[in-house]
Amino acid sequence: MKALTNLLVGVGPLGLFLIAVVDGVGVPIPVGVDFLLVFLAAKNPDQAYLYAALSIIGSLLGGMGLYYAARKGGEAYLLKFTASGRGEKFKFWFLEYGLLTVFIPALVIIPLPLKVAEICAGALGVRPSPFFFTLLGARIPRYLALAYLGARLGEGSWPWVKAHGWHMGIFGVALFAVLYLMTLIVHRRRTRVA
Repeated sequence: MKALTNLLVGVGPLGLFLIAVVDGVGVPIPVGVDFLLVFLAAKNPDQAYLYAALSIIGSLLGGMGLYYAARKGGEAYLLKFTASGRGEKFKFWFLEYGLLTVFIPALVIIPLPLKVAEICAGALGVRPSPFFFTLLGARIPRYLALAYLGARLGEGSWPWVKAHGWHMGIFGVALFAVLYLMTLIVHRRRTRVA
């Protein structure tokens, strides 16, 4: 465990940034950005918000890279990931709920499928700016909160996050419901005006 600790501390800000980019593109990383951010913020509380900023920027670059790859590949790229099983369900959800399927998994810490939603956004022609601001609006509070926890709770941060996973899940579901209802209300108002 000490070797892993030393490796993670040695990764530092640039390593965290690169891991966030790679994770954002959709490459599975054994040590996730969340864990690494909390860990580094706990070890160096004075740099916690630098770590958060680098995680946000790296995640945005990676997410936009995946979005543009899907946009260029179009339907063929989308079909590869959504032909059957869970991918097919996520495509249906994206078609039904739009960018909410990007926002919620990008915001909450519990593992939810984000990459298929990002691929759907690109392949189905969502404009770049709404996609970017959806991802940004989710990543800022997520990574700032994790940096804050790491800086405040130190080594007890990650056990605290794990212990409150259900609370975060309930928050994610409630947030989805509220945002979905707001989307329905706006949609109905637009159809009345048109």
